[in-house]
Amino acid sequence: MVFSKTQRIILFSLVASALVLFFVFRPSPLPVDSGVVQKGPLQVTLDAEGFTRVDERFVLAAPVSGMLMRIMLEEGGTVRKGDLVASLLPPELDSREYREASARAASAKALLNEALSRERSVRLDLEQVERRAKRYRNLYNEGAVSKESFELAENEAGIRRKEVEAARSTSLSARYGFEAQQVVVDRQISGSPVQVFSPVDGKVLRIHEKSQRVINAGTPLVEIGDPSAIEIVIDLLSSDAVKVKPGNSVIIAEWGGSDVLYGTVKTVEPSAFNKISALGIEEKRVNIIAVLNKYEPRLGDNFRVQTKIVLRQEQNVLQIPVSSLFRGTREWKVFVIANGKAVEKTVEIGMRGAFQAQVLSGLKEGDKVVVHPTNELSNGMRVVVQK
Repeated sequence: MVFSKTQRIILFSLVASALVLFFVFRPSPLPVDSGVVQKGPLQVTLDAEGFTRVDERFVLAAPVSGMLMRIMLEEGGTVRKGDLVASLLPPELDSREYREASARAASAKALLNEALSRERSVRLDLEQVERRAKRYRNLYNEGAVSKESFELAENEAGIRRKEVEAARSTSLSARYGFEAQQVVVDRQISGSPVQVFSPVDGKVLRIHEKSQRVINAGTPLVEIGDPSAIEIVIDLLSSDAVKVKPGNSVIIAEWGGSDVLYGTVKTVEPSAFNKISALGIEEKRVNIIAVLNKYEPRLGDNFRVQTKIVLRQEQNVLQIPVSSLFRGTREWKVFVIANGKAVEKTVEIGMRGAFQAQVLSGLKEGDKVVVHPTNELSNGMRVVVQK
């Protein structure tokens, strides 16, 4: 069939128009971000916030009620074992504490007198039964009394000796009690200060009461500890804490220094506690205690740190960005970029870290995948990688 010149022009125009319309109305490629399947080290970590604390700390409290003299120590200062930390003046003679101490001393004195009287009485009884036992021994040897009467007299003497020993112990205990109460009274009468000394070498971590004022017995005064013995407390959800074991490595970042510190999990506390989250949800959390591998002098007590607890790590695994994964019906899927198109593929993953996941099957090294796939993206759609 031979087309005329006019027909050929019309046909050419229709084909050209169709091509123009196809290219004009064809959807443009969807811009996407991409990542590369590659091999490298991979860590599975638990990220959490923690704080530092001194491992061995001593809280010194007031041993008696009275007037606390101003503490001259400064926080951060060094103290030695036996150094004077605080002094307290006992209460005045007309105070309630003095009257109570005097009453306790009088009560202890009465108990002592009673115990001494009891001891004198049983000693007199012992002397009497011992004389009787001696007479019965002589009479038994002469055949004037029976053996049974002699043995009863001996037994009674033995019982009285035990009573004397018990009475002596009671008297001694009462004497010690009276002396202890009398010391309290004598100290208040004399007005001599009660001194508190440091039990160990260390530094002053905190001074609870610095100024002069009246305090009660048991009031915390000063905390002392060794700041070089720093441990890190990390609280995790109980469901995460069961994955942590003593010996796991800990990476400490965002603590204020430019370098990264390393530590080791020492203890997973056996008991959980309740904590209200920022969203107002009550959670069960567990404290993880870690120690630094190397002492860092810039870290002090109760400093905030950001930590990563390493649960598992491998040096050379095939991995992809976690953000490229999305859930299919039952399996994990990714979009692979091939020939300018997004091809949906099923993958099997192993270890999963915060940013990377291990690929067990479905991809090979060097493949490009779409990261952060949107709902608009579908299998076979043309894509263009954003720079």
